Formats: sequence, C-alpha cells, structure tokens
Amino acid sequence: MSELIEKLNWRYATKKMDPSKTVSEDKVERILEAARLAPTSSGLQPFEVIVVTNKDVRAKIQEIAWNQAQVTEGSHLLVFAAWDNYTVERINHMFDLTNDERGFKNEGFENYRQMLLGMYPGRDADVNFEHAARQAYIGFGMAVAAAAFEGVDATPMEGFDAAKLDEILGLREKGLRSVTILPLGYRAAEGDWLAGLKKVRRPKDEFVSVVA
Repeated sequence: MSELIEKLNWRYATKKMDPSKTVSEDKVERILEAARLAPTSSGLQPFEVIVVTNKDVRAKIQEIAWNQAQVTEGSHLLVFAAWDNYTVERINHMFDLTNDERGFKNEGFENYRQMLLGMYPGRDADVNFEHAARQAYIGFGMAVAAAAFEGVDATPMEGFDAAKLDEILGLREKGLRSVTILPLGYRAAEGDWLAGLKKVRRPKDEFVSVVA
C-alpha cells in the first residue's frame, strides 16, 4: 500500500480538534501549494484560497457555519472562493501569464484564447460561477489529500451561509464567492465520537466499472 493510500485511510472528517495544537506553517504552505497546483479547466485557475487564522474572524464564521467547533478549534481555516464570473480581463491575465512564464507565444494557444473570449464572458454569470466553483473543488480535494499526507487533520465543510461568509471576508468586493471551507488542525485525544470508527466506503465492485 502506498503512503498516500495509507494516509487517506488514516484521515477522517475530524469532529473535535485540539485547540492547543497548531499546524506548522511549512505544512500549511505545502497544503496550499497542492491546491495551487491542481488542474483546472483551460488552466484558468478560477478560484482563490483565503487562510483565516484570526480567532475573532473565525468565531464569526463559526456562528454562520452551524456552530461547527472545528472552525475555531483548528489553527487554520481555508476558505475556497471561486470567481463570481469569467471576464475578458481575467481570461487575458491567465493567458498572458502563461506566455510570459513560457517565454513565447503559440498560435494554437492564442486561437484557444480567442475561443474562450468569445464564449465565457457572454454567458450568464451564475453559469460561469458554477463552472468556476467546480474547479475550486478540484483544488479543495487536492488540499484534503495533501493535509492527510502531512498528517494534518482536516474537516471538509459545506455547511455554512455562503452569503454571510462572503460578507465577513469581503469576498464580493474582490469578485469572489465562497464555495467550501476546510479547518486544519489535530484531532483531540477524547471527545470525538467518530474517532476510531472503521472507515466505510462502497466496495470496489460497486464503485468502479471497467469498459474494456
């Protein structure tokens, strides 16, 4: 069994974290880097991650997140926020960045740019946000796996009032909308009803089918 699979078997959606323990910054940085390196549609990377360590801010977020204690018991809270829309400026920025980093322009790549510019900005903003949110989930999944690899507990959460979280963090002013959140920390020695229970997933023959 590979180390990653072992770690994924080790992880669970931690229900109670030890507030006396802090995730080291080097581990947090590697988790964030995994999210940054996640694949996204057309390489547009249409989401950002906000790292919240301020206790007062996290207390406000806990209030609008069904009072889930991990938000404040963990040492870091990652907020994954997607672009509220695809704009000409955002699309051009990513294509220009790619050209600058690679040091050349490619005709096929520029044709692809024009195709996206002719399609995405004209679509309904909600359609574009939902597409961007799906990309954010790819990065979110990478962060969950990276946390497990680092031996850091993480609790994926969708249970929060997105509009209120956007207000607390001023996301709408930045052209962002919250999608999901991820508290990071370390499981408490006692008090977590889920700790120690067998991980249950559908068997492979119910989950995987092969078309040969």
